[in-house]
Amino acid sequence: MTNKTATVSPASVPADLHEWLDREATRVNSPEFISADPVQFPRRFTRLQDIETVALLSATIAWGNRKMICSNCEKMLRLMDYDPYNYVMDKGYEELPDGNIHRTFFARDLRHYLRGLNRIFTDHGSLADFARSEKIAADEAPAWKLVKAMNREFATANGGIADPRCLPQNLATTALKRINMALRWLVRDDGIVDMGVWKGVITPAQLYIPLDVHVGDNARALGLLDRRANDRRSVEQLTATLRSLRPDDPVFYDFALFGLLPEKASPTD
Repeated sequence: MTNKTATVSPASVPADLHEWLDREATRVNSPEFISADPVQFPRRFTRLQDIETVALLSATIAWGNRKMICSNCEKMLRLMDYDPYNYVMDKGYEELPDGNIHRTFFARDLRHYLRGLNRIFTDHGSLADFARSEKIAADEAPAWKLVKAMNREFATANGGIADPRCLPQNLATTALKRINMALRWLVRDDGIVDMGVWKGVITPAQLYIPLDVHVGDNARALGLLDRRANDRRSVEQLTATLRSLRPDDPVFYDFALFGLLPEKASPTD
Protein backbone atom coordinates (compact mmCIF):
# COMPACT_ATOMS: atom_id res chain seq x y z
CA MET A 1 0.00 0.00 0.00
CA THR A 2 1.30 3.44 -0.89
CA ASN A 3 2.02 5.70 2.05
CA LYS A 4 0.31 9.05 2.00
CA THR A 5 1.91 12.20 3.31
CA ALA A 6 -0.18 14.80 5.07
CA THR A 7 -1.61 17.50 2.86
CA VAL A 8 0.36 20.68 3.48
CA SER A 9 -0.04 24.15 2.09
CA PRO A 10 3.09 25.97 0.93
CA ALA A 11 3.93 29.31 2.49
CA SER A 12 3.61 32.36 0.30
CA VAL A 13 7.08 33.53 -0.76
CA PRO A 14 7.56 37.16 -1.87
CA ALA A 15 9.31 37.68 -5.19
CA ASP A 16 12.32 39.40 -3.59
CA LEU A 17 12.84 36.51 -1.20
CA HIS A 18 12.54 34.03 -4.08
CA GLU A 19 15.19 35.90 -6.04
CA TRP A 20 17.46 36.11 -3.00
CA LEU A 21 17.14 32.39 -2.29
CA ASP A 22 18.06 31.65 -5.90
CA ARG A 23 21.17 33.82 -5.60
CA GLU A 24 22.23 32.32 -2.27
CA ALA A 25 21.73 28.74 -3.43
CA THR A 26 23.65 29.41 -6.64
CA ARG A 27 26.49 31.02 -4.67
CA VAL A 28 26.86 28.07 -2.27
CA ASN A 29 26.29 25.34 -4.89
CA SER A 30 29.80 25.60 -6.27
CA PRO A 31 32.87 23.36 -6.55
CA GLU A 32 34.42 25.22 -3.61
CA PHE A 33 31.71 23.80 -1.35
CA ILE A 34 32.88 20.22 -1.83
CA SER A 35 36.20 20.22 0.02
CA ALA A 36 34.66 21.10 3.40
CA ASP A 37 31.56 18.93 3.12
CA PRO A 38 31.00 15.16 3.57
CA VAL A 39 29.88 14.98 -0.08
CA GLN A 40 33.58 14.91 -0.93
CA PHE A 41 33.86 11.27 0.19
CA PRO A 42 31.39 9.53 -2.14
CA ARG A 43 32.68 11.78 -4.93
CA ARG A 44 36.04 9.98 -4.75
CA PHE A 45 34.53 6.86 -6.31
CA THR A 46 33.12 5.88 -9.69
CA ARG A 47 31.54 2.46 -9.06
CA LEU A 48 27.89 2.88 -8.10
CA GLN A 49 28.02 0.57 -5.09
CA ASP A 50 31.09 2.37 -3.70
CA ILE A 51 29.29 5.69 -4.07
CA GLU A 52 26.13 4.36 -2.44
CA THR A 53 28.02 2.84 0.49
CA VAL A 54 30.07 5.95 1.19
CA ALA A 55 27.17 8.34 0.64
CA LEU A 56 25.03 6.48 3.16
CA LEU A 57 27.77 6.16 5.77
CA SER A 58 28.99 9.74 5.38
CA ALA A 59 25.45 11.04 5.73
CA THR A 60 24.83 8.76 8.72
CA ILE A 61 27.52 10.48 10.79
CA ALA A 62 26.85 13.97 9.42
CA TRP A 63 25.88 15.73 12.62
CA GLY A 64 27.96 18.06 14.74
CA ASN A 65 31.18 19.82 13.78
CA ARG A 66 31.89 19.49 10.04
CA LYS A 67 35.65 19.13 10.54
CA MET A 68 35.07 16.25 12.92
CA ILE A 69 32.51 14.72 10.56
CA CYS A 70 34.97 14.81 7.67
CA SER A 71 37.78 13.44 9.83
CA ASN A 72 35.59 10.53 10.90
CA CYS A 73 34.38 9.88 7.34
CA GLU A 74 38.05 9.50 6.45
CA LYS A 75 38.43 7.11 9.40
CA MET A 76 35.60 4.93 8.07
CA LEU A 77 37.15 4.79 4.62
CA ARG A 78 40.48 3.83 6.14
CA LEU A 79 38.81 1.03 8.13
CA MET A 80 37.35 -0.23 4.84
CA ASP A 81 40.78 -0.10 3.16
CA TYR A 82 39.44 2.60 0.81
CA ASP A 83 37.61 -0.18 -1.04
CA PRO A 84 34.11 0.02 0.46
CA TYR A 85 32.09 -2.22 -1.86
CA ASN A 86 34.58 -5.09 -1.74
CA TYR A 87 34.90 -4.64 2.02
CA VAL A 88 31.13 -5.04 2.32
CA MET A 89 30.94 -8.05 0.02
CA ASP A 90 33.97 -9.78 1.59
CA LYS A 91 32.43 -9.20 5.05
CA GLY A 92 35.58 -7.48 6.28
CA TYR A 93 33.42 -5.71 8.86
CA GLU A 94 33.15 -8.93 10.88
CA GLU A 95 36.81 -8.44 11.86
CA LEU A 96 36.31 -4.76 12.69
CA PRO A 97 37.55 -4.07 16.24
CA ASP A 98 35.27 -2.38 18.71
CA GLY A 99 35.66 1.36 19.01
CA ASN A 100 34.09 4.72 18.40
CA ILE A 101 33.44 5.97 14.86
CA HIS A 102 31.68 9.29 15.46
CA ARG A 103 30.04 10.53 18.63
CA THR A 104 27.35 7.92 19.45
CA PHE A 105 28.03 5.81 16.33
CA PHE A 106 30.32 2.86 17.12
CA ALA A 107 31.98 -0.01 15.30
CA ARG A 108 29.09 -2.29 16.32
CA ASP A 109 26.71 0.10 14.52
CA LEU A 110 28.93 0.14 11.44
CA ARG A 111 28.97 -3.67 11.42
CA HIS A 112 25.18 -3.65 11.65
CA TYR A 113 24.92 -1.21 8.73
CA LEU A 114 27.32 -3.12 6.51
CA ARG A 115 25.60 -6.44 7.15
CA GLY A 116 22.44 -4.82 5.87
CA LEU A 117 24.17 -3.44 2.80
CA ASN A 118 25.73 -6.83 2.13
CA ARG A 119 22.27 -8.38 2.09
CA ILE A 120 20.89 -5.68 -0.23
CA PHE A 121 23.86 -5.83 -2.62
CA THR A 122 23.79 -9.63 -2.68
CA ASP A 123 20.08 -9.79 -3.46
CA HIS A 124 19.71 -6.74 -5.71
CA GLY A 125 23.14 -5.68 -6.99
CA SER A 126 22.87 -2.07 -5.87
CA LEU A 127 20.85 0.14 -3.58
CA ALA A 128 19.39 1.79 -6.68
CA ASP A 129 18.05 -1.53 -7.94
CA PHE A 130 16.74 -2.30 -4.46
CA ALA A 131 14.89 1.04 -4.46
CA ARG A 132 13.43 0.21 -7.86
CA SER A 133 12.32 -3.22 -6.65
CA GLU A 134 10.56 -1.56 -3.71
CA LYS A 135 8.86 0.87 -6.14
CA ILE A 136 9.75 3.87 -4.04
CA ALA A 137 9.14 6.22 -6.97
CA ALA A 138 5.41 5.42 -6.80
CA ASP A 139 5.22 6.63 -3.20
CA GLU A 140 4.53 10.24 -2.19
CA ALA A 141 7.41 9.97 0.30
CA PRO A 142 10.08 7.87 -1.45
CA ALA A 143 12.76 8.42 1.19
CA TRP A 144 10.59 7.12 4.01
CA LYS A 145 9.47 4.13 1.95
CA LEU A 146 13.10 3.35 1.17
CA VAL A 147 14.11 3.48 4.82
CA LYS A 148 11.19 1.27 5.85
CA ALA A 149 12.44 -1.33 3.37
CA MET A 150 16.08 -0.89 4.43
CA ASN A 151 15.12 -1.32 8.08
CA ARG A 152 13.47 -4.61 7.17
CA GLU A 153 16.57 -5.85 5.35
CA PHE A 154 18.99 -4.58 8.01
CA ALA A 155 17.05 -6.31 10.78
CA THR A 156 16.94 -9.56 8.81
CA ALA A 157 20.69 -9.39 8.25
CA ASN A 158 21.24 -8.83 11.99
CA GLY A 159 19.18 -11.61 13.50
CA GLY A 160 15.98 -9.58 13.69
CA ILE A 161 17.60 -6.74 15.64
CA ALA A 162 17.08 -3.09 14.63
CA ASP A 163 19.63 -0.34 15.28
CA PRO A 164 18.26 3.22 15.43
CA ARG A 165 21.79 4.62 15.20
CA CYS A 166 21.95 3.26 11.66
CA LEU A 167 18.50 4.25 10.39
CA PRO A 168 15.56 5.94 12.12
CA GLN A 169 12.79 3.64 13.28
CA ASN A 170 10.10 6.26 14.02
CA LEU A 171 9.18 6.86 10.39
CA ALA A 172 5.88 8.57 11.17
CA THR A 173 7.70 11.48 12.81
CA THR A 174 11.38 11.50 11.82
CA ALA A 175 12.67 14.28 9.58
CA LEU A 176 14.98 11.68 8.02
CA LYS A 177 17.62 14.36 7.57
CA ARG A 178 20.59 12.13 6.87
CA ILE A 179 18.93 9.89 4.29
CA ASN A 180 17.37 12.92 2.61
CA MET A 181 20.86 14.40 2.36
CA ALA A 182 22.32 11.19 0.91
CA LEU A 183 19.49 11.07 -1.62
CA ARG A 184 20.20 14.66 -2.60
CA TRP A 185 23.77 13.62 -3.40
CA LEU A 186 22.66 10.51 -5.32
CA VAL A 187 19.73 11.99 -7.25
CA ARG A 188 20.38 15.66 -8.05
CA ASP A 189 22.30 15.93 -11.30
CA ASP A 190 23.28 19.53 -12.01
CA GLY A 191 26.94 18.50 -12.30
CA ILE A 192 28.27 20.80 -9.59
CA VAL A 193 28.19 19.38 -6.05
CA ASP A 194 25.70 16.52 -6.16
CA MET A 195 26.54 13.38 -8.12
CA GLY A 196 23.25 12.38 -9.79
CA VAL A 197 24.19 8.69 -10.15
CA TRP A 198 20.67 7.39 -9.47
CA LYS A 199 19.16 7.48 -12.95
CA GLY A 200 15.57 6.35 -13.30
CA VAL A 201 15.07 5.67 -9.59
CA ILE A 202 13.43 8.87 -8.39
CA THR A 203 13.63 12.40 -9.77
CA PRO A 204 14.95 15.54 -8.08
CA ALA A 205 11.33 16.71 -7.90
CA GLN A 206 10.62 13.84 -5.46
CA LEU A 207 13.34 14.77 -2.98
CA TYR A 208 12.67 16.27 0.45
CA ILE A 209 14.73 18.91 2.20
CA PRO A 210 17.35 17.60 4.67
CA LEU A 211 16.05 19.35 7.79
CA ASP A 212 18.25 19.89 10.83
CA VAL A 213 18.29 22.55 13.54
CA HIS A 214 20.32 25.01 11.47
CA VAL A 215 18.19 24.66 8.31
CA GLY A 216 15.01 24.82 10.37
CA ASP A 217 16.08 27.97 12.18
CA ASN A 218 16.97 29.70 8.92
CA ALA A 219 13.72 28.60 7.27
CA ARG A 220 11.72 30.05 10.18
CA ALA A 221 13.70 33.30 10.15
CA LEU A 222 12.84 33.67 6.46
CA GLY A 223 9.15 32.89 6.96
CA LEU A 224 9.36 29.63 5.00
CA LEU A 225 8.37 27.41 7.93
CA ASP A 226 6.00 28.12 10.81
CA ARG A 227 6.22 24.86 12.78
CA ARG A 228 8.64 24.75 15.70
CA ALA A 229 9.48 21.04 15.61
CA ASN A 230 12.12 19.70 13.24
CA ASP A 231 10.06 16.66 12.35
CA ARG A 232 8.52 14.98 9.32
CA ARG A 233 5.58 17.39 9.13
CA SER A 234 8.00 20.31 9.05
CA VAL A 235 9.99 18.62 6.27
CA GLU A 236 6.78 18.20 4.29
CA GLN A 237 5.71 21.79 4.89
CA LEU A 238 9.07 23.32 4.02
CA THR A 239 9.51 21.11 0.96
CA ALA A 240 6.02 22.04 -0.28
CA THR A 241 7.03 25.70 -0.07
CA LEU A 242 10.31 25.08 -1.89
CA ARG A 243 8.47 23.07 -4.57
CA SER A 244 6.28 26.10 -5.21
CA LEU A 245 9.47 27.98 -6.11
CA ARG A 246 11.21 25.24 -8.10
CA PRO A 247 8.89 22.26 -8.73
CA ASP A 248 11.48 20.17 -10.55
CA ASP A 249 14.25 20.66 -7.98
CA PRO A 250 13.05 21.89 -4.57
CA VAL A 251 16.12 20.80 -2.58
CA PHE A 252 18.29 23.13 -4.64
CA TYR A 253 17.43 25.56 -1.85
CA ASP A 254 19.16 23.35 0.70
CA PHE A 255 22.34 25.12 -0.36
CA ALA A 256 20.85 28.49 0.61
CA LEU A 257 19.31 27.36 3.89
CA PHE A 258 22.33 25.31 4.97
CA GLY A 259 24.88 27.88 3.88
CA LEU A 260 23.42 30.82 5.79
CA LEU A 261 24.47 31.98 9.21
CA PRO A 262 21.32 32.64 11.27
CA GLU A 263 22.02 36.37 11.54
CA LYS A 264 22.26 36.55 7.74
CA ALA A 265 18.91 34.88 7.11
CA SER A 266 17.33 37.99 5.66
CA PRO A 267 16.88 39.03 2.02
CA THR A 268 17.75 42.61 2.95
CA ASP A 269 21.40 41.73 3.72
